Amino acid sequence: MAPEQLHIANDAELLLLLSDGNKSAFDALYNKYWKQVYNAAYKRLNDTGRARDITQDVFVQLWTRGSKSPINNLPAYLLVAARNGVFKYIEKESRYAELPEAAHEIESPLGRADANVLHDEFLKAFNDLIETLPPQQRLIFNLRFNEGLSSQEIADQLQISPKTVRNQMGKALATLRKSLFLLHILLYFYQKI
Repeated sequence: MAPEQLHIANDAELLLLLSDGNKSAFDALYNKYWKQVYNAAYKRLNDTGRARDITQDVFVQLWTRGSKSPINNLPAYLLVAARNGVFKYIEKESRYAELPEAAHEIESPLGRADANVLHDEFLKAFNDLIETLPPQQRLIFNLRFNEGLSSQEIADQLQISPKTVRNQMGKALATLRKSLFLLHILLYFYQKI
């Protein structure tokens, strides 16, 4: 099928071409459905960056899916994939508790000065812990949390795939979570002394 005919092709024809690795068919499907997928993600998250990431993930899945099994209703498939992407994101985010922004939010039976010292010690230990991460994980972690970049922006800057960014971020967070739990326990017992 000629590239100029792709915009009038139906979904089944485009999916068949896509299963053969036709990039033009993928582009045609992307241009036709990206806004619906983005809107479905944005409606649930109200976050443009996350909605863009989920939209990209949905279309990456479509591209890598190949010819595994036929898709009978592409719009429904894409919307379900977007919804599942949102649920996965929400599930991941719900696992992490936020740290207090300021030392005055920390309650301590020892008083404000001791709470400030404990807060400073905790932040130093946390920063030291970040320094123990492998170089790529540390870089990705800092770009995400210190500079506030999205997965796509980090991927573009480092010239790696967004999936690699998410995998490295997941590994870094898993390492930090284990170590922070132990650090929290140590600080708790230190506070009781």
